Amino acid sequence: MDTQFLIALATMGGLGFIFAGALAIADKKLRVEENPLIGDINDVLPGANCGGCGYAGCYDFACHAADKSAPSNGCPVGGTETALSIARLLGEEAGEVVRFLPRVLCRGGNVEAVKKYSTYHGPVTCSAMDLLSGGDKLCFYGCLSGGDCVTACPFGAMVMGENGLPEVIESLCTGCGKCVKACPRNIIEMHPANRKVFVFCKSHDDPKTSKSVCSVSCMGCSICARKSDGGVVMDNNLAIIDYDKLELEKIPFEKCTTKAIRVIEMVEK
Repeated sequence: MDTQFLIALATMGGLGFIFAGALAIADKKLRVEENPLIGDINDVLPGANCGGCGYAGCYDFACHAADKSAPSNGCPVGGTETALSIARLLGEEAGEVVRFLPRVLCRGGNVEAVKKYSTYHGPVTCSAMDLLSGGDKLCFYGCLSGGDCVTACPFGAMVMGENGLPEVIESLCTGCGKCVKACPRNIIEMHPANRKVFVFCKSHDDPKTSKSVCSVSCMGCSICARKSDGGVVMDNNLAIIDYDKLELEKIPFEKCTTKAIRVIEMVEK
C-alpha cells in the first residue's frame, strides 16, 4: 500500500481523535444544565403556544415561571387547574386566576352604521380596508367587519354575526388576546369576565357627525358623565368608564338615547 496514503490516513485519524476528545471535554466543561422544573412546568401547560401569557410560547413561559420571573397563574388558557399545578411544582401558593375575555366595543353593524356612497372593492380584511380606504362605513372608528379577529382566534371562540360584527363565544374563549392584536381599529379590549358595563363606541367625532354616521354611537352628550360622580369621564367627545369609581346605580342608562353605554350581552353557540 502507498506509504503516503497510510501517512495521510493516520494523520486524518489522529486529528479526528484529537478533535473528538476536545469536543467531549468542551461539552463536559461548558455544558449548561437545564433546570428540571422547566420540563415539568412545560408538561402541565396546555401547549397552545398562543402567546396570551406575554411570552413567545409555552416553553418560553415555562422557562420564566421556573425562575419565578413569570407568575404561576400567568397562563390564561390553562386557568386555575394549570396555575395550581405550577404552584405545586414551585412550592408556592397559587395566585388568584382572573379570567379575561375580549369585549367588542362597537355596535355599529350593517344596520346601524351608515354606508359610504362608494363601495369598497379589494381584499376583505380589516387590515387592508383600514389601510386602503377605511372600509364601507362612514365611521372611521368602528368595526370594519373584515373578520381579522375571527381568523386570528386559534380556538374558534369568535364568529362573524349576521349584522357584520364579531361575536365572542364565551365558553370557548381562553383569553389569549390574539383578537385584540388583530384589530386595526383597537375596538377589542380584554377585560375581567365579571365586568359587564361598557361604552360600546370608540368614536371621537363631534356629536353631529357621530349621530349622522351611526345610530348607536356615543354622541358626547356627557349626561352619563355628569350623573356618575366620576364613574364616567369625557375624553374628546367619548365617554370613558373609570371602573375604580364606577357605581352602577348612578349610571343613567335610560338617558342614553343611542344605548352606547350598556350591559354586555355574550353570545353562546
